[in-house]
Amino acid sequence: MNQIAAKQGLFKKGPRSSRRIGWRRYAPLFIMVLPGVLYLLFNNYMPMLGLIIAFKDINYTKGILGSDWIGFKNFEFLFRTSDAYTITRNTILYNGAFIAINTVVAIGVAIMLNGLKNRIASRFYQSVILLPFLISTVVVGYLVFALLSMDSGLMNRTILPALGLDPVMWYNDPKYWPYILTIVHTWKEAGYLCVIYLAAILGIDKEYYEAAKIDGANGRQQIMHITLPSIMPVIIIMTLLAIGKIFYADFGLFYQVPLNSGILSPTTDVIDTYVYRALLNLGDIGMASAAGFYQSVVGFALVIVSNLIVRRFNPDNALY
Repeated sequence: MNQIAAKQGLFKKGPRSSRRIGWRRYAPLFIMVLPGVLYLLFNNYMPMLGLIIAFKDINYTKGILGSDWIGFKNFEFLFRTSDAYTITRNTILYNGAFIAINTVVAIGVAIMLNGLKNRIASRFYQSVILLPFLISTVVVGYLVFALLSMDSGLMNRTILPALGLDPVMWYNDPKYWPYILTIVHTWKEAGYLCVIYLAAILGIDKEYYEAAKIDGANGRQQIMHITLPSIMPVIIIMTLLAIGKIFYADFGLFYQVPLNSGILSPTTDVIDTYVYRALLNLGDIGMASAAGFYQSVVGFALVIVSNLIVRRFNPDNALY
């Protein structure tokens, strides 16, 4: 009787049985995602408990919880220094320039790679463009030194004499370094963005381009009216993520590439390098923690504001 009823669907599985079947079905996926979740938990979320250090005068004999609570004095120390304006200005201007230039360069190169008909050549150029992103910043610093060294650098020994120009003491003159750092950062980071935008372009339906060709659209018109609008959501997402880190400087770029030269600090010192030097000289981890907390709060606020602006003009392209 029960078997007949079961075959006829008279007895249905309860919610508990359905949940058990669902767990068994998705168990491999949960196992696959578990390492990533654990990494985020231990690397990104658990350290957030250390934010309490930003509001304490750390005494190692008393421990973190037992140290005296001093409120916002660590933040006052950070912003009352004579270099506060300089490091904040440098951080914002450099990162703003990096976001704009890297986006334009990456999109342009991605469009050119998409236009290559030879797939082998396309794969080769993609690898070459991505290679600088994989190189350690320490190695990049020595490559730049090999190029700009006063005595043995390629610029002073070969390129400048060939142009009839005098050698330049690159590491003693701060005025050149905004351009040098921007070029180095673009060379190193634009390849990563290029690969992302290229993947987005390859995902565009080819029928759009075929219809545009039938209507007589040239290559520039196809880029302006098909390619860019189609990848605009990806551009906005990557830009918003970059804006969220606008108060975080690339420490390796600003510390290793100028070789930590004090003469260049007016144009190469940013929040991260300043905090690092202060931590080495003073050993004040409270101030360092305050700087990190400040950067996180400002970055979060900028992402929220930027997303609200995007949502106001184009809700479909907003993050949330």
